[in-house]
Amino acid sequence: MELRRRLPPSVASASKGPKPALEAPVQASDALPVPIRYTNLFFSALFAASLVFLMRRWREKVRLSSPLHVVGLAEIVAIVGLVASLIYLLSFFGIAFVQSIVSSNDEEDDFLLDESTEPSGAPVPIPAPAPSPAPAPCSLLCSALTLEKMPDLTADDEEIISSVVAGKIPSYVLESKLGDCRRAARIRREALRRTTGRDLEGLPLDGFDYASILGQCCELPIGYVQLPVGVAGPLLLNGRRYYVPMATTEGCLVASTNRGCKAISESGGATAIVLRDGMTRAPAVRLPSARCAAELKAFLEDRNNFETISLVFNKSSRFAKFQGIKCALAGRNLYMRFSCSTGDAMGMNMVSKGVQNVLDYLLSDFPDMEVIGISGNYCSDKKPAAVNWIEGRGKSVVCEAIIKEEVVMKILKINVPALVELNMIKNLAGSAVAGALGGFNAQASNIVSAVFIATGQDPAQNVESSHCITMMEAVNNGKDLHISVTMPSIEVGTVGGGTQLASQAACLDLLGVKGASLDTPGANARLLANIVAGAVLAGELSLLSALAAGQLVKSHMKYNRSNRDFTKFAP
Repeated sequence: MELRRRLPPSVASASKGPKPALEAPVQASDALPVPIRYTNLFFSALFAASLVFLMRRWREKVRLSSPLHVVGLAEIVAIVGLVASLIYLLSFFGIAFVQSIVSSNDEEDDFLLDESTEPSGAPVPIPAPAPSPAPAPCSLLCSALTLEKMPDLTADDEEIISSVVAGKIPSYVLESKLGDCRRAARIRREALRRTTGRDLEGLPLDGFDYASILGQCCELPIGYVQLPVGVAGPLLLNGRRYYVPMATTEGCLVASTNRGCKAISESGGATAIVLRDGMTRAPAVRLPSARCAAELKAFLEDRNNFETISLVFNKSSRFAKFQGIKCALAGRNLYMRFSCSTGDAMGMNMVSKGVQNVLDYLLSDFPDMEVIGISGNYCSDKKPAAVNWIEGRGKSVVCEAIIKEEVVMKILKINVPALVELNMIKNLAGSAVAGALGGFNAQASNIVSAVFIATGQDPAQNVESSHCITMMEAVNNGKDLHISVTMPSIEVGTVGGGTQLASQAACLDLLGVKGASLDTPGANARLLANIVAGAVLAGELSLLSALAAGQLVKSHMKYNRSNRDFTKFAP
């Protein structure tokens, strides 16, 4: 699958002196490594020049009665240039035109601009005895160059803002119309402010590369949310040390995971193994009868048809490798759960394209088949489901460690029998009483969410990625503790989506899994899944120890509560 990569831009300097800021490099387009306005000029000129040249050549051939189909090298180059420039111009300018025809001006802008928002509620800063200089920007977000502060609104900007507020210009076309993503975000934000009457003071606008999210991460941007990133580690996993980045606003979480990492490392480390690796997509189709649906099911699950389906599925990507199909019937409706490996990408788009290829192929042999939806919830994506718990989705990982008795006593402040008893009563019996689905653990979701956000994964896939069963037992004559976590559906990738953003890419680089593996496709994504499972193991170990020792409330009172007196900020 082809992946669009964008270089991180320069970021603004935080110094307030009169030093002139260096000019930020202009974001390049996807077609050429030059600013997008120059790319538009180039293809416009190429289109006009090619068209004029061909018209003159063909007029001359008509005058000389020469055959038009006989062309020379210059004419071939002109035809190629004409077609290439036409494709580019249509793709660049045609999307906004088609959207404006299909949908009214009010449809999406009213959704964005007329929706009331709550006050930001940002606390007033505590007055300091003496002003301190602004801190320097974080090195993970900045480059050596500086980024210009957003300029004041111009007369042209004011005119565009008025048109957006009035509904004359759809908000979603600002990027394509202006060719400047930062300016588009500024104008959209100001239009939102004037429409809602909310200032959005606590939501920063400057210091972010809006071009890097265009067409891949977020639409209609008006700013970005600041989230602290902590680090837990070193985590000794499979003989290597990792420092795990965690983006969270929950106090104690990073500290607790860090304590678990220390206990694991001092006991010789943990071992993680990927058991299965396959992303799934399950379209829902309807047949004229249940018999017809059963016939299609038999066709798809017949091993003699595996090679044919595999060829059709794999043709859309060089990384997608078809693994198999598992079908389920509900009356005359058939749910086909396709599974495939996806390299270092999380793979939802990749598997969806392969599924579409197979559906198109099946229609030739089963013309009565009606495709209800390319996703029929048998996948199952972003929902707790037994099929993921049993069959797995993404990476199925098991991670284990043996914690020495002295480490349990010294670092975790508890004993082995108490931990084993708590795990059985809480994680196993307690979760069964609650009717939990994949939730036989203490806090797997906490660690998975924090690592997902820090590394640019899809946070919504935390739902199935947090499926986990934590096991504990006494070993070595009851002195040491064997702990394991089994996670059947960790859905991660190291390319595509949010992994391309500068901050998230820096966190992936910290783990040594940034981008695609050049040696073995999929190796980086599998390693990231192992690290996630290792971090969950550390978090489970530490939290259960705190619960068994009665330390949970005390630690949260110390690390998860602000010491500021908010009565001072009351109006």
